[in-house]
Amino acid sequence: MQVQVHPRVKNYLDESGEKERLKEGLARLGDDPFTSRSGLDVKKLKGKTHDVYRLRIGEHRFEYFVEDGTVWVQNAFRRERGYVQGR
Repeated sequence: MQVQVHPRVKNYLDESGEKERLKEGLARLGDDPFTSRSGLDVKKLKGKTHDVYRLRIGEHRFEYFVEDGTVWVQNAFRRERGYVQGR
């Protein structure tokens, strides 16, 4: 599967001090975006209008969805910011 990253997520990666580690984690989503495994903590989020998942890499969180064989990473933030409902 192909992984597409929203421009705001690219900016987040550029500003983080762990860009390479985060990019590796995101790239691994292409293998299986639905299952947690070693080094990849994936969880399906509740209360969303469509299936949205969360990837946790240390203190960083990424929200994404899968459509037509592509993983669309739409949001990135640090743990302390939390999640916005209804997005």
